[in-house]
Amino acid sequence: MLDKRAQVLLKTLIERYIDEGQPVGSRTLSRYSGLDLSPATIRNVMSDLEELGFIASPHTSAGRVPTPQGYRFFVDTLLVVKVLGSGEIHRLEDQLHPDNPQRVIQAASQLLSQLTQFAGVVMTPRRRAVTFRQIEFMRLSEKRVLLIVITPEGDVQNRILFTEREYTPAELVSAANFINQHYSGQSFENIRQHLHQELHELRRDIMSLMSAALEASSEAMVESATPYVISGERNLLSVRDLAQDMTRLRQLFELFEHKTSLVQILDASLRGEGVQIFIGGESGVSTPDEVSVVTAPYSVDGEVVGTVGVIGPTRMAYDRVVPLVDITSRLLSSALSQH
Repeated sequence: MLDKRAQVLLKTLIERYIDEGQPVGSRTLSRYSGLDLSPATIRNVMSDLEELGFIASPHTSAGRVPTPQGYRFFVDTLLVVKVLGSGEIHRLEDQLHPDNPQRVIQAASQLLSQLTQFAGVVMTPRRRAVTFRQIEFMRLSEKRVLLIVITPEGDVQNRILFTEREYTPAELVSAANFINQHYSGQSFENIRQHLHQELHELRRDIMSLMSAALEASSEAMVESATPYVISGERNLLSVRDLAQDMTRLRQLFELFEHKTSLVQILDASLRGEGVQIFIGGESGVSTPDEVSVVTAPYSVDGEVVGTVGVIGPTRMAYDRVVPLVDITSRLLSSALSQH
């Protein structure tokens, strides 16, 4: 445990570093800490903090900078969250209203990016089962049929089927009507099982068309179910702490490209409550030490289904980012529950 004096100096150092981006020296700490301490005493406390691993001294400067361990102590113990301005709150409320679920998710990601100038990310709600509202067939040529799948949310997915024989428009309408009348709203796996039991009701060649349609529909729906929506990645190119080191930037953009790694971080948030802050590699995923992820889970009708978050440098204004992520998760929960 740090004594009160050391906590005040560490808090002051991290706040000044976040604000200015320069190593912080004893003069700055004396000016901003509000403590009546001699420069020698401040230097001694700084030396103790460095030995504990909370701060480090870059070789190019006499000042100190926070380490990931220092940031962790800061956000867990010393952080004082700001009250958001009414303008920011109204902007979030205006954009996150319950219309199209996918549009609300995209808006949440974009707003977090715009308000923080970092990357905003929203894990899309986990689907319990892949279902459809309506299927249609359209003849393109002798042995090519366009399959149109409409989801319960109104999204449309298309696939081209290459058939073994030519189907008439009447046969295509008949096949689509049969599936829609009997199986609309059910999962594709459930439909497959029932179709095999009802072969006696269908001609075998029509059954072949339906089997191909179910396989293509299921693949289309899975492919369309992107695990998350992300906005503002390019904002991070302007962050000096990251842009100065191409290795860090490469690591960060590899995180965006390999979806499973970012999903692991977002998944970790699903198991917790409220806002969580992952600094550097704390999430268990290989991320640069200079990158933090601030997340919060959101729910639909009381059930946690996804995560919202901000990806940015460890030198971010946590006192502002934390409440932004928190209120976004609450508004998103409300909007999706009302849909």
